[in-house]
Amino acid sequence: MFPESKVTEIYCMADDFCKEFTLQQEKYMIKDMKTMHRNKPNRMSDAEIMVILILFHSGGFRCFKHYYKEYVCKHLKHLFPRQVSYNRFVELEKEVLLPMTIFIKRVLLGTCTGISFVDSTPLCVCRNQRILIHKTFEGLAERGRCSMGWFFGFKLHLIINDKGEILNFMFTPGNVDDREPLKQGRFLENIKGKLCADKGYIGQALFENLFLNGIQLVTKVKNNMRNSLMSIADKILLRKRALIETVNDELKNIAQIEHSRHRSFSNFIANSLSAIAAYCFFEKKPAIDVKFVNDGQLAIF
Repeated sequence: MFPESKVTEIYCMADDFCKEFTLQQEKYMIKDMKTMHRNKPNRMSDAEIMVILILFHSGGFRCFKHYYKEYVCKHLKHLFPRQVSYNRFVELEKEVLLPMTIFIKRVLLGTCTGISFVDSTPLCVCRNQRILIHKTFEGLAERGRCSMGWFFGFKLHLIINDKGEILNFMFTPGNVDDREPLKQGRFLENIKGKLCADKGYIGQALFENLFLNGIQLVTKVKNNMRNSLMSIADKILLRKRALIETVNDELKNIAQIEHSRHRSFSNFIANSLSAIAAYCFFEKKPAIDVKFVNDGQLAIF
């Protein structure tokens, strides 16, 4: 759990963003004089809702209802004096999905350092035995296969830098190929230099397309492929590709981005976004120390 000073810092960042977001949003909204008097502000501000969601994913809690009623309402009343009931809070979660997404994309994401790692991780929404009777994500979630076997749910595609900072992310159904997000320019926006990936991203057309855009895709070769020359620096970077696996592990086991208790798709998105936001505020992230020595070779310590 973040200390109180860190909570105040997160709230100030979220509040400043929400104020600017509201001003920009009002420029494009159509005003209706008949309903203006009914658009009263909520008792809790969007910034307070966002901070509460982020704190849930930073403290190791498993049940959001118990966290809100037993921890927020009792121990954080001095930080959130205008609290609402649990049912009302769940309704207000849907209203912060758009500002939460833009807050992460514009404020919290890291910057590209020239060395990036890409990978996908499954987000199961139920056990395989319950796939046929699962109703919450019917028509949205799909069956997919990963190194751990078959699953039913979604995929989280991540790009991180060598400091462990998230550069971009994307959610797709579980049956989407890992290479599909890399074919979209928006996912690779502001990404340059070397992009390390596993064997699932091998593709001649994909490599050529990325190379034309200033990105060198670095992967190992499969057993049935002809071996290719690779620099020592690229071989060292591929050995450190486990860095993104550590990030996925922290998102799942610390930030609790994956669980099977969702009751709506909006609840799933709110849970996933707040988990990513909470990870961005972690002070200690998994990272590698990259240094270029005088002879131009790459050394990682």
